[in-house]
Amino acid sequence: MKISSKLTIRLAAVAAVAALALSGCTDASQQPAPGSTTSAGGAAAFDPTTAAKDDALIALLPDTVKNKTTLTVGSDTSYEPAEFLDTDGQTPIGYDVDFAKAIAATLGKKAEVQTADFSSILPKLGTVYDMGMSSFTITAERSKAVNFISYFNAGVLWAVQKGNPKGISLDNLCGKKVGVQTGTVEEDPDVSDRSKACVAAGKPAIDIVSLKNQTDVTTRLVGGTIDAMSADSPITRNALAKTNGQLETLGDTYDSAEQGIAIAKDDLAFAQVVEKVMNKLIADGTYKKILAKWNNTEGAVTTAVLNPAAAS
Repeated sequence: MKISSKLTIRLAAVAAVAALALSGCTDASQQPAPGSTTSAGGAAAFDPTTAAKDDALIALLPDTVKNKTTLTVGSDTSYEPAEFLDTDGQTPIGYDVDFAKAIAATLGKKAEVQTADFSSILPKLGTVYDMGMSSFTITAERSKAVNFISYFNAGVLWAVQKGNPKGISLDNLCGKKVGVQTGTVEEDPDVSDRSKACVAAGKPAIDIVSLKNQTDVTTRLVGGTIDAMSADSPITRNALAKTNGQLETLGDTYDSAEQGIAIAKDDLAFAQVVEKVMNKLIADGTYKKILAKWNNTEGAVTTAVLNPAAAS
């Protein structure tokens, strides 16, 4: 398995702190796709701050956070629909933001999600941030430095125009125009390797259309100027939901990897409480309501696990 489908154009920035950040979420701004009239969460009114306060879990909180009224959360708010800025350009929204709010509400607190550079979040856990929620793929290297609570699965997921009018197949993309976001693993190695295989078999190479913004890729696909697109599964699902039925998935999600909520390594007691909170949110349905609000129930897990086996 690859480290993550979430290795994206943040690779260069993250390389400087590779021991902590082997890249876990995308870097391009994600503006509303064609046909969209609201933000990704605009269709649902579920309020994560209504999560029920749990005194038993509050009693388990360590002194490091017990007396705090607010949990500070670091997040690189550039990855729709997980964490991004609302139309005001200032307010963090997305399913990770909602999870942070629900966790805080369960513990009788509020969550303050602060926009941060992706590579700076993990090193600041326990000092600046109580939690890091930024689509972090759980890797062996990162797990040496922080505690992770698994809560979501993400991988690679393709899309084509509704009805697949061009008859695109993942088994034979040779000579087809495939849109990808620049710098993602969808571009390289996935689609580039598929193209090399085409050439090696004496077939036309894939015409890889690499664009800086994923929304531009989606626009091209809706307009039919590319034949297919490959993107991280949450982005593809979000694009499908926001293009009013003009797209559909091609094949299943693959190269999936778990993502985790990050907490300082020396704050295991708090991490244990957050694991219990997430499983409570899963059991009472809050978790699924949040993912449904952001069009990503397919990435749901059935159990949150503290420090699970990590991707290599």
